[in-house]
Amino acid sequence: MPSDLILLVDDEPSILQLAQMYLEREGFRVKTASDGEAALEAVRVLCPALIVLDVMLPKLDGFEVCKRLRQRDDPAAILMLTARDEDIDKILGLELGADDYLTKPFNPRELVARVKAILRRGERSVKAGPAPVRLADLVIDSASREVRLGERTLDLRAQEFDLLLTLAQARGRVLTREQLLQQAWGFDFYGQTRTVDVHVAHLRK
Repeated sequence: MPSDLILLVDDEPSILQLAQMYLEREGFRVKTASDGEAALEAVRVLCPALIVLDVMLPKLDGFEVCKRLRQRDDPAAILMLTARDEDIDKILGLELGADDYLTKPFNPRELVARVKAILRRGERSVKAGPAPVRLADLVIDSASREVRLGERTLDLRAQEFDLLLTLAQARGRVLTREQLLQQAWGFDFYGQTRTVDVHVAHLRK
């Protein structure tokens, strides 16, 4: 995980400098971009493991950057930054394919913790897992991280897969949103349980 390349995208130099300093202290390689168009080009050239993406950017905003990256099936994880502590911004980012969000102003230690948590989730895809979980026509393979419904393979984001697997393994038990956050993603989202609601809505579709 350390030595992974992180792309920081923000038009505020002070935020870029602070975030870069804390991430590099943890051994990450860091590159920066200050507008949406530069971010798309940097992702194409650098292939980062994770993008810290501000919502309010010149040229293209963070939502549009996230949308375009997911439309071209870019595998990079995305952690979105928003200056507005409003559910609509967070929900829109998650619906467009972001893996997590963080509200400004933020503690740089929390940023590092979230980056590590997202990358840990991604590492699970290359590790062997137990036998697939079967629920009627639904098959969840934790080794390949594939979900099949009958003959159809479902296209799920990393967080959605982890949530579905946790729910399947806990069938017959009732879990709170806080328990789902911890068990599915192994990280305390500081009470932001709306994340669970958004991903459950995606799974129901």
